Amino acid sequence: MKTAIYPGTFDPITNGHLDIIQRSVDLFDQIIVSVALNSEKGETLFSEEERTSFIQESISGMSVQVDSFKGLMVDHANKHSAHAVIRGLRALSDFEFEFKMALMNRSLNEKVSTVFLMPHAKYTHVSSSMVREVASLGGRVSQYVPPQVDKALKEKYGNE
Repeated sequence: MKTAIYPGTFDPITNGHLDIIQRSVDLFDQIIVSVALNSEKGETLFSEEERTSFIQESISGMSVQVDSFKGLMVDHANKHSAHAVIRGLRALSDFEFEFKMALMNRSLNEKVSTVFLMPHAKYTHVSSSMVREVASLGGRVSQYVPPQVDKALKEKYGNE
Protein backbone atom coordinates (compact mmCIF):
# COMPACT_ATOMS: atom_id res chain seq x y z
CA MET A 1 0.00 0.00 0.00
CA LYS A 2 1.42 3.38 -1.03
CA THR A 3 0.76 5.95 1.70
CA ALA A 4 1.35 9.68 1.37
CA ILE A 5 1.31 12.45 3.95
CA TYR A 6 0.00 15.89 3.00
CA PRO A 7 1.35 18.14 5.76
CA GLY A 8 0.51 21.77 6.29
CA THR A 9 -0.69 24.38 8.70
CA PHE A 10 -4.08 24.57 6.93
CA ASP A 11 -4.97 27.82 8.70
CA PRO A 12 -7.48 27.61 7.12
CA ILE A 13 -7.86 24.89 4.50
CA THR A 14 -8.60 26.35 1.06
CA ASN A 15 -10.14 24.98 -2.10
CA GLY A 16 -6.60 24.83 -3.50
CA HIS A 17 -5.64 22.43 -0.69
CA LEU A 18 -8.76 20.37 -1.43
CA ASP A 19 -7.82 20.23 -5.11
CA ILE A 20 -4.39 18.84 -4.14
CA ILE A 21 -6.05 16.30 -1.83
CA GLN A 22 -8.38 15.12 -4.60
CA ARG A 23 -5.49 14.76 -7.04
CA SER A 24 -3.54 12.82 -4.39
CA VAL A 25 -6.40 10.38 -3.83
CA ASP A 26 -6.07 9.42 -7.48
CA LEU A 27 -2.32 8.75 -7.09
CA PHE A 28 -1.95 6.96 -3.75
CA ASP A 29 -3.69 4.15 -1.87
CA GLN A 30 -3.85 6.11 1.37
CA ILE A 31 -3.66 9.86 2.04
CA ILE A 32 -3.13 11.32 5.49
CA VAL A 33 -3.71 15.06 5.75
CA SER A 34 -1.59 16.16 8.70
CA VAL A 35 -2.00 19.47 10.49
CA ALA A 36 1.41 20.81 11.50
CA LEU A 37 1.42 22.15 15.04
CA ASN A 38 4.92 23.59 15.28
CA SER A 39 4.99 25.90 12.32
CA GLU A 40 7.51 28.70 11.94
CA LYS A 41 4.54 30.76 10.83
CA GLY A 42 3.74 31.58 14.46
CA GLU A 43 0.37 31.65 16.15
CA THR A 44 -2.54 30.35 14.11
CA LEU A 45 -5.94 31.96 13.67
CA PHE A 46 -7.75 28.65 14.19
CA SER A 47 -7.02 26.02 16.82
CA GLU A 48 -5.80 22.52 16.02
CA GLU A 49 -9.29 21.20 16.68
CA GLU A 50 -10.91 23.77 14.38
CA ARG A 51 -8.45 23.15 11.56
CA THR A 52 -8.81 19.38 11.87
CA SER A 53 -12.60 19.70 11.92
CA PHE A 54 -12.62 21.94 8.82
CA ILE A 55 -10.54 19.37 6.95
CA GLN A 56 -12.69 16.42 8.06
CA GLU A 57 -15.88 18.20 6.98
CA SER A 58 -14.31 19.20 3.66
CA ILE A 59 -13.13 15.71 2.71
CA SER A 60 -16.33 13.93 3.68
CA GLY A 61 -16.79 11.05 1.27
CA MET A 62 -13.11 10.84 0.34
CA SER A 63 -10.93 8.00 1.53
CA VAL A 64 -8.59 10.30 3.48
CA GLN A 65 -7.43 10.35 7.09
CA VAL A 66 -6.77 13.50 9.11
CA ASP A 67 -4.36 13.87 12.00
CA SER A 68 -1.89 16.36 13.46
CA PHE A 69 1.76 16.26 14.41
CA LYS A 70 4.59 18.08 16.13
CA GLY A 71 8.23 17.67 15.27
CA LEU A 72 9.86 16.53 12.08
CA MET A 73 7.53 15.67 9.24
CA VAL A 74 9.79 12.79 8.16
CA ASP A 75 9.39 11.25 11.62
CA HIS A 76 5.63 11.61 11.24
CA ALA A 77 5.81 10.00 7.79
CA ASN A 78 7.87 7.16 9.24
CA LYS A 79 5.27 6.61 11.99
CA HIS A 80 2.65 6.04 9.27
CA SER A 81 4.96 4.06 6.95
CA ALA A 82 4.42 6.75 4.33
CA HIS A 83 6.41 6.56 1.10
CA ALA A 84 5.70 10.10 -0.03
CA VAL A 85 5.09 13.64 1.13
CA ILE A 86 2.74 15.74 -0.95
CA ARG A 87 3.49 19.42 -1.40
CA GLY A 88 1.56 21.94 -3.44
CA LEU A 89 3.27 24.40 -5.75
CA ARG A 90 1.23 27.44 -6.70
CA ALA A 91 3.88 29.55 -8.39
CA LEU A 92 7.58 29.67 -9.10
CA SER A 93 8.04 31.60 -5.86
CA ASP A 94 7.02 28.47 -3.89
CA PHE A 95 9.57 26.30 -5.63
CA GLU A 96 12.80 27.46 -3.96
CA PHE A 97 11.52 26.94 -0.41
CA GLU A 98 9.85 23.62 -1.26
CA PHE A 99 12.93 22.39 -3.14
CA LYS A 100 15.17 23.06 -0.12
CA MET A 101 12.67 21.39 2.20
CA ALA A 102 12.45 18.33 -0.06
CA LEU A 103 16.24 18.01 -0.10
CA MET A 104 16.44 18.33 3.68
CA ASN A 105 13.70 15.75 4.16
CA ARG A 106 15.48 13.39 1.76
CA SER A 107 18.71 13.79 3.73
CA LEU A 108 16.81 12.94 6.93
CA ASN A 109 15.00 9.96 5.44
CA GLU A 110 15.85 8.67 1.96
CA LYS A 111 12.81 6.37 1.95
CA VAL A 112 10.35 9.29 1.80
CA SER A 113 9.98 11.06 -1.55
CA THR A 114 8.45 14.48 -2.06
CA VAL A 115 5.78 14.74 -4.73
CA PHE A 116 4.93 18.22 -5.99
CA LEU A 117 1.41 18.86 -7.27
CA MET A 118 -0.03 22.02 -8.71
CA PRO A 119 -3.58 23.03 -7.89
CA HIS A 120 -6.05 24.04 -10.57
CA ALA A 121 -5.07 27.34 -12.21
CA LYS A 122 -8.02 29.13 -10.56
CA TYR A 123 -6.36 28.56 -7.16
CA THR A 124 -2.73 29.39 -7.96
CA HIS A 125 -3.01 32.83 -6.35
CA VAL A 126 -4.81 31.56 -3.23
CA SER A 127 -3.03 30.96 0.07
CA SER A 128 -4.32 30.61 3.61
CA SER A 129 -2.57 33.85 4.60
CA MET A 130 -4.15 35.71 1.66
CA VAL A 131 -7.58 34.33 2.59
CA ARG A 132 -7.11 35.43 6.23
CA GLU A 133 -6.03 38.91 5.18
CA VAL A 134 -8.91 39.46 2.76
CA ALA A 135 -11.43 38.07 5.28
CA SER A 136 -10.03 40.27 8.07
CA LEU A 137 -10.67 43.33 5.91
CA GLY A 138 -14.26 42.30 5.19
CA GLY A 139 -13.61 40.90 1.72
CA ARG A 140 -15.47 37.96 0.22
CA VAL A 141 -13.52 34.66 0.21
CA SER A 142 -16.33 32.15 -0.31
CA GLN A 143 -14.99 31.13 -3.74
CA TYR A 144 -11.66 30.12 -2.17
CA VAL A 145 -12.68 28.14 0.92
CA PRO A 146 -15.22 25.49 1.91
CA PRO A 147 -18.53 26.86 3.29
CA GLN A 148 -17.76 25.98 6.93
CA VAL A 149 -14.47 27.88 6.71
CA ASP A 150 -16.15 30.89 5.12
CA LYS A 151 -18.67 30.92 7.98
CA ALA A 152 -15.95 30.57 10.62
CA LEU A 153 -13.91 33.41 9.08
CA LYS A 154 -16.95 35.68 9.10
CA GLU A 155 -17.60 34.82 12.75
CA LYS A 156 -13.94 35.27 13.71
CA TYR A 157 -13.70 38.69 12.09
CA GLY A 158 -17.28 39.84 12.82
CA ASN A 159 -18.15 40.18 9.13
CA GLU A 160 -21.54 38.46 9.06
